[in-house]
Amino acid sequence: MRKLFILMVSLFAATTAFAEQKVVQNGYEIHYNAFNSDFISPEVAQANGLLRSKVRALVNVAVFELQADGSKRAVRARVDGTAANMLQQQQELEFAPIQEQNALYYIGGFRFTNDERITIKLSVQPNPDRAPIEIDFAQKFYTEQ
Repeated sequence: MRKLFILMVSLFAATTAFAEQKVVQNGYEIHYNAFNSDFISPEVAQANGLLRSKVRALVNVAVFELQADGSKRAVRARVDGTAANMLQQQQELEFAPIQEQNALYYIGGFRFTNDERITIKLSVQPNPDRAPIEIDFAQKFYTEQ
């Protein structure tokens, strides 16, 4: 399990190294990114029930509660979302939590075609008594040639 945790942390770090995407709102910090599912190893995919394909992408979301001392604590949240192409063909994202020691990620997947721009809309609700935090971003996806 520790090896799996290290792989997931490495994956998150590698994909966010290109462009850190985060939102800080209402006492929470939400990190998010999307990447081709072929970037993860078959072992990690199998261990977490993720589908790998050159035409499938994954959205990774991590939610942290900001503490008074400046530290962050991973917290559970309700995560919903959609992925839509330029023709507004929309796919619902179903997120599954992946818990490893002190890390908690939510992973959802969708299909795409080569050189396709996808708009991803996320609704993240760490506190059920407050409105969800809305996040929109767009990204181009490519299949391996």
